[in-house]
Amino acid sequence: MADDSTVTIRADFTTREAADLAVEHLVQQLGISRPDVFVQSAAVENTSGSKASGGDAAHGDGSRDDEPLAVDVEVSVDIAASQLPKVNRIFGDLGAMRVSSH
Repeated sequence: MADDSTVTIRADFTTREAADLAVEHLVQQLGISRPDVFVQSAAVENTSGSKASGGDAAHGDGSRDDEPLAVDVEVSVDIAASQLPKVNRIFGDLGAMRVSSH
């Protein structure tokens, strides 16, 4: 008998780019509906991640006009318990710093 219980899984990424890639993999590889995947700061501070990557790098003079780099970006989604290994693999392949489920 398959386990059809629902599990919430959360993963923290150092860049918004990695978080966005995780969302795309969940949607494209597992068929999870995009509105069911949530992306937010991993803390109370507003952030675009804790590490610069591509589009969120500072201007040549060091100034910034986007969100500050402060804390990690969290991706969370409610999934069927049977999907947990696949989601863990996706998050791990994309460099998730912390993964938790409950």
